[in-house]
Amino acid sequence: MRIVIVGGGFAGINLAKGLAGDKNFDVTLVDKNNYNFFPPLIYQVATAFLEPSSISYPFRKLFRKNENIHFRLGEVLSVRTEDNVVVLNNGELEYDRLVFATGAESNYFGMENVRKNAIPMKTLNDAIEMRNKLLQRMEKAAICKNSRERRKYLNIVVAGGGPTGVEVSGMFAEMRNGILRKEYPELSTSVSNIYLVDGGDALLAPMSKKSQKDTYEALEKLGVIIKLNTRVVDFKDDTVYFHNGETIQSKNLIWAAGVSAKTFDGIPETSYGRGKRFSVDGYNKVANTTNIYALGDTSIMEGVDSAFMGGHPQLAQVAIQQGTLLAKNLKRELKNEALKTFKYNDKGSMAIIGKNKAVADLPKPEMHFKGFIAWIMWLFIHVMSLIGYRNRIITAYNWMIAYLSKDQSLRMIIRPDKSRKKGEVNPD
Repeated sequence: MRIVIVGGGFAGINLAKGLAGDKNFDVTLVDKNNYNFFPPLIYQVATAFLEPSSISYPFRKLFRKNENIHFRLGEVLSVRTEDNVVVLNNGELEYDRLVFATGAESNYFGMENVRKNAIPMKTLNDAIEMRNKLLQRMEKAAICKNSRERRKYLNIVVAGGGPTGVEVSGMFAEMRNGILRKEYPELSTSVSNIYLVDGGDALLAPMSKKSQKDTYEALEKLGVIIKLNTRVVDFKDDTVYFHNGETIQSKNLIWAAGVSAKTFDGIPETSYGRGKRFSVDGYNKVANTTNIYALGDTSIMEGVDSAFMGGHPQLAQVAIQQGTLLAKNLKRELKNEALKTFKYNDKGSMAIIGKNKAVADLPKPEMHFKGFIAWIMWLFIHVMSLIGYRNRIITAYNWMIAYLSKDQSLRMIIRPDKSRKKGEVNPD
């Protein structure tokens, strides 16, 4: 059976792993990048606490020992469902089963200025771009003579009070209070603010009330200015505009406020549900199709799982469990065995706020942790979730050095030179 998996995130990787070594399946994994990366730690790359290689792993190296797994670098343009063909930007692939595990992308809710000017936080490229921009702006602030203009470089607005927004706000606050004051003496007397804004009435909305309260208090102690029930409506001329008429002068709007799934030509409009996510049944088969599946953030399963009748949260564990189950169901299908419907096993949620500060909720039994214990839990789980022993060791080492020295040495502006000399050969 020919399986084409589009997307090498949590869902796609776990589906491929589940089929690896089984000669009944010829699997092709398609991704626009040649590596898998670990999204929960993107913000640590963006804030220069980890190198990109610490949270990423090449697909070809990951599956080099599995003869039935192939990798294709490319992007999907459309699907010809009547021919069982997926059209890529560099060719076509035939399939017996097509699986979309394409995750989600930043949702700017139709605000074009925000899309053009804000700094997104979804991909490894976004993280590297954010690191470079913020470091460059710090350097510009260091030589800026106008105090009002300097404040624009230093003020940071983080839109979105979910785990990413909370974690990046806490990281920036600790850097401002420690590392940056030491390394930028020119800015020691300058005023800089970190704002965390969210349209809801609480941070970490899916988590427990205790976690929300603990997070709010911990961020306030770090000096983060929190604005709830506040929505960004525009970002232009170095000004962030809010729905209530307030504004903040800043060049730095970090966008972690919402996500949207991707749509693909050739898939019926009736196959999509809320948030452009593929509407799937209990086996993750896409509505109004016969052999197309969707997993993780790009899918929504409504009315199936009794504990999540409105659909599952867009979390890593959902994607992992769906990918693992689909691999087992595809094997059952070949053996004419009964398929199993998906039921999410909620293992809890957590968020890190800063050094020795984190929150964690466990559902069974219902337990809440905060502070140092939750922080250790967060570190352990995230290190063990990385692919490859090398990445786990390097990440743990970097965190240990940063913890003991209250510093790290990765704040280098490294970017490709976009200028090209006349007559220089284009590698493409």
